[in-house]
Amino acid sequence: MGNYSKAIAYHEQSLAIAREIQDRQGEGSSLGNLGLAYDVLGNYPKAIAYHEQSLAIAREIQDRLGESQSLSNVGLMLLKLNRLAEAESTLQTAIAVQESLRTGLTDRNKISIADTQKNAYRLLQQVLIAQKQPEAALEIAERGRARALVELLTSRFSNQSLTDLQNTIQAPNINTIRQIAKTQNATLVQYSIVSSEQLYIWVIKPTGEITFRSTQLDSSQPLTQLVSNSRSDLGVRGRAGIKISQQSPPSSQTDPLAQLYQFLIAPIAQDLPTDPNQRVIFLPQGELFLVPFAALPNAQNRPLIERHTISTAPSIQTLALTQTLAQRPKTKGGAVIVGDPTMPIYKDEPLQPLPAARQEAIAIGQQLNTSPLIGAQATKATVLQQMPNARLLHFATHGLLDPVQGDIPGAIALTPSGQDNGFLSAGEIFNLKLNADLVVLSACDTGRGEITGDGVVGLSRSFIAAGAPSVVVSLWAVNDQSTSELMQEFYRQLKQQPDKAQALRQAMLAARKQHSDPSYWAAFTLVGEAK
Repeated sequence: MGNYSKAIAYHEQSLAIAREIQDRQGEGSSLGNLGLAYDVLGNYPKAIAYHEQSLAIAREIQDRLGESQSLSNVGLMLLKLNRLAEAESTLQTAIAVQESLRTGLTDRNKISIADTQKNAYRLLQQVLIAQKQPEAALEIAERGRARALVELLTSRFSNQSLTDLQNTIQAPNINTIRQIAKTQNATLVQYSIVSSEQLYIWVIKPTGEITFRSTQLDSSQPLTQLVSNSRSDLGVRGRAGIKISQQSPPSSQTDPLAQLYQFLIAPIAQDLPTDPNQRVIFLPQGELFLVPFAALPNAQNRPLIERHTISTAPSIQTLALTQTLAQRPKTKGGAVIVGDPTMPIYKDEPLQPLPAARQEAIAIGQQLNTSPLIGAQATKATVLQQMPNARLLHFATHGLLDPVQGDIPGAIALTPSGQDNGFLSAGEIFNLKLNADLVVLSACDTGRGEITGDGVVGLSRSFIAAGAPSVVVSLWAVNDQSTSELMQEFYRQLKQQPDKAQALRQAMLAARKQHSDPSYWAAFTLVGEAK
């Protein structure tokens, strides 16, 4: 409520009681709260004194979480006092303590703890940028994202010994980051939202050249709101062809996609490749995972996909790991193509049939000389049996955002049989071992999920965790007919050249000639490996 003097009085009473009853944890907590109050009042030296007392108690009672929080708080105060060298050293210690807490945790708990640990990584980036060390800041930005996924992939798919594994799991240094850009032969664009008013962007070229840009955001219109508005203005459609929004396209002055271009692309436009066939890999953070980069229009209203071949990834290090997955010895398996299953019941109603998804599966089956699983054939049991050996998985069906089983959001609708409900959940996919080079989720919202410090937790992450190096997913509820046409073109392109990002680009450009509205062609994105 902004009544800090009264808050301080209560915290001081609380502190006195904690000391009287010798509650060391309560004492440390009260000291920390006093430090936070004096921070808001701008009395940073006093705030530091309280946080340091809180830190001493946390160390004494071996409260590692409390220790890392107190260190982060001290680091923030030192940054505000412009004592940058001390702030850097304090925040490095905070991060080391935080990372020690991850040992032995499950994947899900690592994701949860990552969400409580974001501040120290952000603050340290700000401290390093203030000291004109953009490359060191990039190392920290990379160190603070998708760690759980990196650890999971490394432990699941690496033949290394435990010691080598620990080395691989270490966040990459600047030379490794340069090497990954070179090996990918792509321009990497890493975003870091360090505050509601500040966005950091690094562009890493295949030559190893690194450019850093810092962009001021409009605090009156947060990025979260802008991304949300851009999705509303696209007029979200259902895979069954129901257009929910009938808005006319907004004028460019208020067009959220154009505004997103100004924040995300305009500052680095001159750093991107001029050859449209050279790949650009976006490494978003937070709500930026929901941005349809392909559709972002420049001042001439030309969408980004016209000028660049685009894909995304949760982190730079995941790119190295998905590339390793793509280079595994190939299995002899063929394609599993699912289209318009006999729909399962969801919330007491059967999901709508998808006639265009059926056409899509039949047409793609003909292109790949494979009989698709459609209608009653597409049972969950059959699909699960065929998935492990398949080289390609294509699902043209409904996708759900909700957690259907377990705590990972997302599911794919298949035909129920026997005791199963017909939903293949993200949690079940997470536990599979796949050999597929490519998974295409031609369904609604398959690229969405729970946005965490570890990236988007949902279907795409589950498929990558199961061993798929490349996943094509959608960012909204897609139109049934236009999606069918786009997917058929994608496979035609893929036959002519092996680059999945390039094939998706050509399919989008072809679809755009039919439908200028980006909601028809810009929903899909390639996550992971392009080759």
